[in-house]
Amino acid sequence: MTSTSPSSDARSRIRHQLAWNRLLSVVEEQAQVLIRSAFGTATREAGDLSAGVFLPDGRMIAQAVTGTPGHVNAMAESVKHFLRVFPAETLREGDVLLTNDPWKGTGHLFDMTMVSPVFHGARLVALFASTLHVIDIGGIGSSADGLEVYHEGLFLPIVKLFHAHQADPGVFAIIRANVREPEQVEGDLYALVACNEVGGRRLKDLLREFELDDLEALGNTIIEQSRAAMLHAIAAWPQGSWSHRLTIDGYDAPIDLAARVTVEPGRILVDFDGTSPQVARGINVVKAYTDAYTSFGIRCLIGPDVPNNAGSLSVVQVSAPEGSILNARFPAAVTARHIIGQMLPDVVFGALRQARPDQVPAEGSSSLWNLHLVGGEPLAGASAGQNDALIAGQRFNAVSFSTGGTGARPGKDGLSVTSYPSGVRNVSIEILEAANPLVFERKEYRPDSGGPGAQRGGLGQTIAVRHADPAAAMIIAAAFDRVVHPARGALGGHDGAPGRLGLASGMALRAKGRQLIPAGDTLVVETPGGGGLGDPATRDPALLRDDRRLGLVSAEQARGSYLAS
Repeated sequence: MTSTSPSSDARSRIRHQLAWNRLLSVVEEQAQVLIRSAFGTATREAGDLSAGVFLPDGRMIAQAVTGTPGHVNAMAESVKHFLRVFPAETLREGDVLLTNDPWKGTGHLFDMTMVSPVFHGARLVALFASTLHVIDIGGIGSSADGLEVYHEGLFLPIVKLFHAHQADPGVFAIIRANVREPEQVEGDLYALVACNEVGGRRLKDLLREFELDDLEALGNTIIEQSRAAMLHAIAAWPQGSWSHRLTIDGYDAPIDLAARVTVEPGRILVDFDGTSPQVARGINVVKAYTDAYTSFGIRCLIGPDVPNNAGSLSVVQVSAPEGSILNARFPAAVTARHIIGQMLPDVVFGALRQARPDQVPAEGSSSLWNLHLVGGEPLAGASAGQNDALIAGQRFNAVSFSTGGTGARPGKDGLSVTSYPSGVRNVSIEILEAANPLVFERKEYRPDSGGPGAQRGGLGQTIAVRHADPAAAMIIAAAFDRVVHPARGALGGHDGAPGRLGLASGMALRAKGRQLIPAGDTLVVETPGGGGLGDPATRDPALLRDDRRLGLVSAEQARGSYLAS
């Protein structure tokens, strides 16, 4: 008689799957604790964070769904830097490690990365890591105007913030003395401590429930299976090499991003040789951030359903010339590294479109259009030609996470005012107005901004904001792109609308740099639209009628770009 009970191997696989599902819930709870306890709006409202669990040797096993690719994928490598400074055998229960080193963290000084060891009994079984974007880090603030990282704020090497559950008062004192918002920044650091602590507690519950001494067997299985799944996904793609080039606005001059993507058995190579050199402004990208968004772009097309961990990430290998804008040498200025880093999926897509044109979206607005508004402080040298001014009223430091449109997708229109590839949420204007002396007069879709195509690009938005006190001025630290070089359409689709910003009184503003919004005037920002995909003449007439009815496409654009194509 044949037994119908599962074999020991089958039972082991089932247990591993159950434990894996449980581990995902652990890291997601870790992220949710961070959101609920954070002080800054970037984390609390926009979800600009990451959370994950690592084996004691620094390999990432699992990440929270909540978070951004720039944080998660860069953090995947940063834990190894922590272990070089504080080897695993030197760590103790209750230790907490911290850095905002852009080259060993997630790319700029505003991001705090924290690592906490977890002990089960007397044994180190895991490391929990998390990151968030603090509201201020000193220096010139959130501006691309810096010439080197020393201008950009407080630089913390990898340090021990807690020693066996005891906070280091010296480190906290240094941080508080160097930032404009010490309560918010310190509160965010304690939120990181809390989220890692909760993750560790939940992990210990998992180990006890599944009667595991450590995570080694489970972690190795997850990593090996993820790598195998990526190798299978690579085998299903055409093998070969394809090159692509993207020109973006840059700071003082255009920047060229060049990539050669090679898909071959067992790996994907991305080589950025031919990319522009680093510049003396804060738009440079460290290699970890380049790796993060390049890997994300690849994974959007190849193996998108494979878990993101050390195994799946290992098959994507990225190279960029040292000293290029995608592999900036210390002490390059890097505050606004997202402007260029978040364009990298578009560069990768342009190469892979040559392999499978039916599966790749058009270019989008891509990098965020965050409005960083500051008031109530001296504005020395706000902009060339402007007088120094004392900005009246209460001191505030507000960041409104704002976005443009994504590129049209195969068979679908682009997404309007959607953060891609960053994944952060727009911040509610009610939250911003409650916390700062700001009045948002308009925040609405920008008609005709999506590139015409068989599939239309996503729309940008128009935002009008002023100081609540008509006698008070404020400044904007602009860090925007796609103003001179809009998102390009593909396969016959048209370009999206370029972005622009200016004053309601009529003066145009630069896309980058600190600039004055005079008292009584209003800042008007129009974010870019995404590129269209396919010949606009082939767009479904019913979809075009809906666009007209909803006010997304004007009669003029319908006649000039769709019906006349």
